[in-house]
Amino acid sequence: MIIDDFSSLAPDHPLRRAYVASFQLAKTKGMDRSRALQLMAKALRSRQNDILEANTLDLEASRDLGLSELITDWLKLTPERLETTVQILERLGQLPDPIGRVMSASYQLEQGQTYYQHIPLGVVALIYEAFPELAAIATGLCLKTANSLVLLGGTEATHSNNMIVQTLQMALEESGLPLGCLEILPSEQNAPIQRLVTQDQYLNLVIPYGRPHFVQQVVNQSTVPVLRSAMGNCYLYWSSTTSVDTVRWMILDSHDSKPDPVNAIEKVLIDPNQKSSSLVRLWNNLREAGFQLRGDEALAQEFTELTASETTEWSKPYLTRTVAFKVVENLEKAIAWMNTYSSGHANCLATESYSESRKFAQDVNSALTFINASPRFSRHLNRGDAIFLGISNQKGYRRGLIGLEALMTLKHVVQGNRQF
Repeated sequence: MIIDDFSSLAPDHPLRRAYVASFQLAKTKGMDRSRALQLMAKALRSRQNDILEANTLDLEASRDLGLSELITDWLKLTPERLETTVQILERLGQLPDPIGRVMSASYQLEQGQTYYQHIPLGVVALIYEAFPELAAIATGLCLKTANSLVLLGGTEATHSNNMIVQTLQMALEESGLPLGCLEILPSEQNAPIQRLVTQDQYLNLVIPYGRPHFVQQVVNQSTVPVLRSAMGNCYLYWSSTTSVDTVRWMILDSHDSKPDPVNAIEKVLIDPNQKSSSLVRLWNNLREAGFQLRGDEALAQEFTELTASETTEWSKPYLTRTVAFKVVENLEKAIAWMNTYSSGHANCLATESYSESRKFAQDVNSALTFINASPRFSRHLNRGDAIFLGISNQKGYRRGLIGLEALMTLKHVVQGNRQF
């Protein structure tokens, strides 16, 4: 049964079940949650063919709906994408339990001990476009941190999302953990986003994932705290001290993250002392790699390799293999331009100057900063607890990589010694 009004939830409503389950989940042992994660990984691997068949149904429907190539790419599952998801769940199952971890407080009270303790948030909602595997990855991160998860996916991925969630719920039932800790809301043409993100009584955090206007829609409607994800419109400043080879590698590698090159370099600001021959060499390399090239008015007039860009393009992501170029006076101007027009989650510098690298690191307003390094995004680095859902560019609550720590909060505990 679909309930359109969440203001009075029936006991069997998915959001209500997730809320109730969150209290049970918070009391579970880490070893039990780890076992559930391993069972989930095993179930996904065993039902790979069923999941791919469900995904084929979504892809066939997407052609009838006339979805964009971007959304279709995000939607299309492959055995490799599923295997990466399985490996993420397996890795999460191997990590030590982060819940209950104790840290000393920055101050101590007399005749007592003061410390902080990691605890779950409670109920997390993931609202996402396409990307069926995000359901499993978010489930893994939430289960590891003892949070319940409510999913609201797009209609374009209905079959894939339902098959993946059914598979995970089967593993949950086998593990003995409360089934309500993973719930999925029905996908509708007019998805009840606003009705979901105003449920302060039941939800503790909302994570939107998709195109920028989709994320902003959730942010604008939500009365629940939002962990805003960001994608695209990352900048690179190309100093005159750096070779074209370094810049070419940084751009190409940043676009190689599949299926969503979150940190792909889409805009390049160029030092005016850069040689024309180096520019042409870079552009030829990028065109051979299948890139569309754009430039500001001055560059487009001078170089036929570039298509003139519109003024509005500098503040918007392409989310395709497109790169725009612009000449700026110096590093200070480049930083000011990035701080004004970039998405602010991953900006880059290519330089051989130590002073330039220090200034860039200190002054650029970006959640992640890369100097002579590729900003390429990976959800699974296969080291430590480096498993990420995405990247946030906001300054509130949490900024940067969205991993396990983003799904926990702190309890402040003061333990007295009973001396009065």
